[in-house]
Amino acid sequence: MPTRDGYVQAAWESSRRNAIAGAFLRLAVIALLVGGQATSPPGFGLTGDRLAITALTAAIAVTLTLMVVIRLRPILPVRWNAGPAEAVLIALTLVASIALDMVSDSSPAVAVLMFSVGAAAVRHPLKWSLPILLLALAGLGSSALGLLPPPITPEAQDRDLGLCVSVFVVFAVAYAIKQRRAATAAQAGEAVLAERARIAREIHDILAHSLSAQIVHLEGARLLLRADRSQEALDRVERARELAKKGLDEARSAVAALRDDAQPLPTALDALAEEFRDATGRPCDVVVRGHERRLPPETELAMIRTAQEAVTNVRRHAPGSPATVRLSFGDRTCELEVVNPPSEKPGTPGGGYGLVGMRERAELLGGTLEAGETEDGFRVRLRVPA
Repeated sequence: MPTRDGYVQAAWESSRRNAIAGAFLRLAVIALLVGGQATSPPGFGLTGDRLAITALTAAIAVTLTLMVVIRLRPILPVRWNAGPAEAVLIALTLVASIALDMVSDSSPAVAVLMFSVGAAAVRHPLKWSLPILLLALAGLGSSALGLLPPPITPEAQDRDLGLCVSVFVVFAVAYAIKQRRAATAAQAGEAVLAERARIAREIHDILAHSLSAQIVHLEGARLLLRADRSQEALDRVERARELAKKGLDEARSAVAALRDDAQPLPTALDALAEEFRDATGRPCDVVVRGHERRLPPETELAMIRTAQEAVTNVRRHAPGSPATVRLSFGDRTCELEVVNPPSEKPGTPGGGYGLVGMRERAELLGGTLEAGETEDGFRVRLRVPA
């Protein structure tokens, strides 16, 4: 599993790549603007409209260059809050591009205008990006209505009205992309929390199973030592040690991702029953019905953990009682039952999170869990889609 440092490094690398990509995009816009204006009549110059085109193009190039520096901020040694500054630069770029379009009627100026609106929608909150959109619509609308010099022709008026619609569409699409990214990030966060909950359930079930077995063996060793049966007590301690080692191995596996090479479900249940018999000296039978088949890894893991928790409860809360594990494969469902007759001796009081964890597993798989007393003792039944 990746470490915290690994996550930090991955996040930094992603931020660095995004910063470099954003910087190159703005440099490409500068090259497109300068090259387009240089090759489109009337071109650059120092008199009349050509001087205005030169000045406005230079102004846009400067603001975009400053935005390049801001985009490279994650990999620069200096840290500052560049959000407001970038929003102001976008607004200045937008105003200059509208003015340049009015003077030269050029496609590069329109491209810069669209880029500015899209960048505002994607990179800034609505309280900043919406005024930028309104500024663009106000400028283009004023030009279309003839409120700004020079006098506008009907063709230019239609063009400016079309640009108003295009600007709004670009903003809406860019904002939708931003919202989609935010939703994806939120889903990723929820997935992380769900995975943490899953790992917590795994660790609880493993510890409850392995530690309970160790307690049984250590308690037996204590009683045997009192009776001067040291060899049998040593055997109990050795068994408790083996269970501790196995519990540690299972905990390590639980923290890792679900494995595809896990044992078949009946085999895992047989191993669980054997552990129960070795730990308690009581019978534990496994009965498999129906057409045996492999289930999805998360389903098999949930059934194994439920069986472990149920068998552990029999061991702790029903001293002297045997256990029976039944696994039934249906056409569309798979059912697990762990039953035990009543115990004549009082068991260890409950109060843990075992049943809660089992129910959570069942709900996550779209299944149901029943746990309670019956006429014949106690039963835990898990039914899941399969």
